[in-house]
Amino acid sequence: MSIRRIDVGPRMSQIVIHGNTVYLAGQVGEPGGNVASQTHDILKTIDELLAKAGTDKTKIVQAIIWLADMGTFAEMNSEWDKWVPQGHTPARATGEAKLAGPEYLVEIIITAAI
Repeated sequence: MSIRRIDVGPRMSQIVIHGNTVYLAGQVGEPGGNVASQTHDILKTIDELLAKAGTDKTKIVQAIIWLADMGTFAEMNSEWDKWVPQGHTPARATGEAKLAGPEYLVEIIITAAI
């Protein structure tokens, strides 16, 4: 099977497609906002990246979500619940981690089918 990369940078690709599976790099929101605004920004970016890869959020099979503070779980979920289509909820894990910088409050990693 071939591997295709989209939005390739010096350290990583934003999208890697292998067979019928799409892997997105971890996405973070605009620094300075709260967890809800960063989550909203991330989900918008995920929609755009999935479209570039030829798929959409109804085909997400797994989501891994990192929060800088698990105390913001409900705030992140409020945005997630508005975005994820009912009946198409992926397998998901959420954990707390020290992210790339203190300005980042949420990071979301997506795997989807084409």
